[in-house]
Amino acid sequence: MQPELLYLVRHAKAGDRAAWVGDDHQRPLSGKGHTQAAALADHLAPLAGATIVSSPFLRCIQTVTPLAERLGTTVTEDARLAEDRGFDGALELLATVPPGSVLCSHGDVIPETMAALERRGCRFVGPPDWRKGSVWVLQRVDGMVVKATAWPPP
Repeated sequence: MQPELLYLVRHAKAGDRAAWVGDDHQRPLSGKGHTQAAALADHLAPLAGATIVSSPFLRCIQTVTPLAERLGTTVTEDARLAEDRGFDGALELLATVPPGSVLCSHGDVIPETMAALERRGCRFVGPPDWRKGSVWVLQRVDGMVVKATAWPPP
């Protein structure tokens, strides 16, 4: 069976958490983060399908909105990708979303998810990359992620 590709994105650079006043769910991307989001759209648009799923945190939504606009689709918010939610929900999504889907999450969820995939037999090709704006390209066969490669952030 031909592997299906999925894309797991860590949100782009956001404003400083310590300096932000207000609900952290609403902390937006920085100027550099908006530049990264546009570059991610450039990289992913030729590859991605119409399904884009994001943590409900503003910085994640803003990271994938340029891609959604380019593809003429919408961003679906899913709390299973939110910060401090662990990896179980992300694993559920990765097993069930359509091929070509793009998922956007956080710097705690993605390393936990990738470690869980590795424990389940996923083979990593190249070094991991957890930086903001990085993308994991995942190969899925029969609902299982079997291979993962990290792209550095733009």
